[in-house]
Amino acid sequence: MTRSRRFRGGLALAGALFLAACATDDASTARVVVPNGASVRTAADSLASAGVVRAPRLFRIYSWVRGGDRRIRAGTYEFRRGASWGTVLDMLRAGRGIVITVTIPEGFALSQIEPLLAAKLGAPLDSVKAAARDTALLARLDLPTPTVEGYLFPDTYTFAQGTTAREAVTDMERRFEHEWKPAWTARLDSIGMSRNDVMTLASIVEKEARLPEERPAIAAVYMNRLRAGMLLQADPTVQYALHAHEARVLYKDLRVKSPYNTYLHPGLPPGPIASPGAASILAALYPAHVPYRYFVAAPDGHHEFRVDYREHEAAVRAMRRARAEQTRKPKTARDTNPAGAATRARHP
Repeated sequence: MTRSRRFRGGLALAGALFLAACATDDASTARVVVPNGASVRTAADSLASAGVVRAPRLFRIYSWVRGGDRRIRAGTYEFRRGASWGTVLDMLRAGRGIVITVTIPEGFALSQIEPLLAAKLGAPLDSVKAAARDTALLARLDLPTPTVEGYLFPDTYTFAQGTTAREAVTDMERRFEHEWKPAWTARLDSIGMSRNDVMTLASIVEKEARLPEERPAIAAVYMNRLRAGMLLQADPTVQYALHAHEARVLYKDLRVKSPYNTYLHPGLPPGPIASPGAASILAALYPAHVPYRYFVAAPDGHHEFRVDYREHEAAVRAMRRARAEQTRKPKTARDTNPAGAATRARHP
């Protein structure tokens, strides 16, 4: 090959790199994961799959030319599709654009969310706790409780590096407000409940339900008990009062002095005991039209619902026998005194 042909080939490659490296007008974003120890080849393939670059081979050559092929940082990035290759490469080299992903499962209590959020953000736990107790936020939500318990919507969140605890908590609360539908507000008058009442009931349903289709029936049990002036006797509220996450409540636990102990205090507790998902909120707003006042859990996780207490006792004994066949359990509140509890016999 002559020198002129090599020169023309070099110019052609340089021209191709220049054109490919220029930005386009696509303003959408894409998330790309660069694993630890990943090569530029791996990163380029991921960028191409996400539509951030269109020619991964040329991008690798461009990276080599710029000397950035061995200095990329691992992480989850958010790129603008159509960004120039120079911008993309600079972000990979500097770790700029790395985002933090936090997943809050349905049914998580604030005591579980706070340390998770602190660890993910790299923020002091005290700053997360302070954000969850911000008086301006509580006033905006019109909450009677000292925290935003129940109002940090369970979902997967993406935060930019450097996001503060206050910003993250505010974003999670705004997600709740976005998810809360105007029709749900209109429904409150029909059922004679405040939004805080609905969120409180929904949080109990979230903690009780194992099968999604049972949520409306579980909500109906509690609504029927409220209308009848019966104690709710919901084990998850006792667990919340005890700051415990164990599956079983012992008989001695029922004496804990707390407004959240629904074995001692009538009506709903002061506020939610966890973050309910949309399905549990809907169940609280639209409970099933059933007359049940009791339920007990079977070993496979489904619940047996009953109207009459004697029938409920019989169901408790049957579930107790079924569970005894599987394993021996220490005596609990549900075993010792199943009378009247909607959930006391959930794990007989």
